[in-house]
Amino acid sequence: MHHPGQLSRRQILAAAGFVSLAGLTGCGGGEDGADAKDLSKKRDGAMRNHRAGEPFKATQPISFELLHNNNPNYPLKDDWLFWKELTERTGVTLKPIAVPLADYEKKRSVLIGSGDAPFLIPKTYHPSEVAFVSSGAILPVSDYVHLMPNFQAAVRKWRLEPELDSIRQSDGRFYLLPGLHERVRSGYSLSLRTDVLDRLGLKPPTTWDEVHEVFKAIKAEYPDRYPFSDRWSTNTPYPAAALFSYLGQAYGVRAGWTYDNISWDADARAYVFTGATDGFRRMIEYVRTLVAEQLIDPESFTQTDDEAVQKLLGEKSFAISANPQELVQNYRYNLEKQVEGARIEMVPVPIGPAGPVVLGGARLENGVMISRKALDSDHFVALLQFVDWLWYSDEGQRFARWGVEGVTYTRSGRRYAPKPGISLMGSDPDAPEDLQKDYGFYNGVFAYGGSWELVSSMFSPDEQRFQDAMARRRQLPIGPAHPLQSVEQEQAALWETPLRDHVTQNTLKFALGKRPLSEWDAYVSELKAKNMDRFVELHNTARERYEKENG
Repeated sequence: MHHPGQLSRRQILAAAGFVSLAGLTGCGGGEDGADAKDLSKKRDGAMRNHRAGEPFKATQPISFELLHNNNPNYPLKDDWLFWKELTERTGVTLKPIAVPLADYEKKRSVLIGSGDAPFLIPKTYHPSEVAFVSSGAILPVSDYVHLMPNFQAAVRKWRLEPELDSIRQSDGRFYLLPGLHERVRSGYSLSLRTDVLDRLGLKPPTTWDEVHEVFKAIKAEYPDRYPFSDRWSTNTPYPAAALFSYLGQAYGVRAGWTYDNISWDADARAYVFTGATDGFRRMIEYVRTLVAEQLIDPESFTQTDDEAVQKLLGEKSFAISANPQELVQNYRYNLEKQVEGARIEMVPVPIGPAGPVVLGGARLENGVMISRKALDSDHFVALLQFVDWLWYSDEGQRFARWGVEGVTYTRSGRRYAPKPGISLMGSDPDAPEDLQKDYGFYNGVFAYGGSWELVSSMFSPDEQRFQDAMARRRQLPIGPAHPLQSVEQEQAALWETPLRDHVTQNTLKFALGKRPLSEWDAYVSELKAKNMDRFVELHNTARERYEKENG
């Protein structure tokens, strides 16, 4: 789940070129023998009939330890209403082991490696679970989802089977219970000064061609300024990471934060190398045009977020990348104070050659790993029922997001609101209390995924308009499962980063005109010299093998 101005873990991992080296000991996993499958002795505290859409209550008090990703925006408190109310409703007491956000990945690896991990290990982003598969330290949870009716109902209802297939390992199982979304939630787009557009007789752009025309008209009016000066270039290996993410989408390619070396080409029915595709080249060409015509500030690719925002507030620029929180809490709030009559809006992602699409595969979120040791517990079935209720039932998800009706929020029909005196992500800056900090709700460890009705219950009016427009777009097809075996993973890991770095460096050189686009073929040859073709072949071989073995 996003917090204002923070990158999601997925973006950070993608940006860091994160590839997990699966344990170096064979394929692991394996059958745990007949005993593991016989769960009749592991039902202490479990409900006899746990059904989707019904409350869960353990038949005896139980407590489970949980690894807690401690977010500095709302540090863990023992007296949060979240803990107390959760125990009252479910009979389960959670014992959080708090780990600072900055150390979470490292600490999680150490605990799992030493056998000291708690049963519940949430806030895990695929593919970081892969590193723990071969040692057998985490549970192949797909073997046990029959105990999780809410999870199964959501997968069925929202047709999430292809997404789940994409996280299966070479043994055909998955080891992470991911957050499940009914619809793709889009994060970033272009925002523009609409009062300036009005004055120049321009409409908010709906395509990238129109963006180009609008920028040219602004440049004609303000020849000494750059119409567009952007941010999200520092603290990420990708310059203009947000811009390239949503611009790439318009060309049907993953770029910026979402960049991945491997892409599924649905027409060719094969995996291809993203940074060498025609769509990727055309996307770069578009940015090159903006740079050459002085429509985008070349410092966009190097400046800090603060410098970019100051240019917007000082009217040195009139457009900047946005997400809904930054739009409302930063740009609009500060512009209205500084510039008489200023208005700024975030447009739905402008449409490009790929048509009205969103990238596929974005309906899974970070999720929960379950320690293999949990299988030895007499409370194993109750544990899965509890996880199923809290993370996957409508009631559990609503509780994790909003808290207790009448105490932390009010609701009429589909409209939710924090109780007066309680702020939610800056909704009331003067409120004495905060839903996250003081009550423990809308905590990223527990609150993510869910029905569109629930997810959108937290949208500001701006975000509601933006997301409604984006939700009508077609999702690009998801690539089929292609899990690498451990030897292949080691090989791919050696090639992954040099290839990615070469793409990133040259994207910038081409965009800024430091390398002419006439050298595109030479650039592709350089990628081949860095094992591009062999890298792609590994993934296509893995896909064919998986299809053969798993039908």
